[in-house]
Amino acid sequence: MFNSFAKAGLAALIALGGFSATASTASAGGPEIRFGIYNAGGHGHGGPGWHRERDRRRDNCSPWFAEEKASRMGLRRARVVDVSPRRVVVAGFDRHGRDRVVFANVRGCPVIRR
Repeated sequence: MFNSFAKAGLAALIALGGFSATASTASAGGPEIRFGIYNAGGHGHGGPGWHRERDRRRDNCSPWFAEEKASRMGLRRARVVDVSPRRVVVAGFDRHGRDRVVFANVRGCPVIRR
C-alpha cells in the first residue's frame, strides 16, 4: 500500500516539475503596452519590425562583399558563380590560372576553401 502511494507521489512531483519548467518559458513574452509615435517612413525606418529585416540582411554574406573580399585576396575578374544557404562561391583568375574561393554564407564571409 505504501509503495503505491510513493509511486503516485513521485509521479505527481515529476508532473509538477514539468509544469513549472514550461510555465516559465511561456510567460517570458508577457503583455506589453507601448505608447509613442511610430515613424512610418524616412531615414530607413519602415515602422514596427523594420530592425528585424535589417538584421536578417546583415547576417549573411552578400555577393558583392564576397567579390570584393576575393579581389582583395588576389583573385582578378572575380564573380559570384554560386550562392546557397551555406556558401558563396566566387571564381576568377590568379597568377596560376583559374581559381575559386568558397566563403561561408554568414556575416563577415569567412573563407571555407581557397
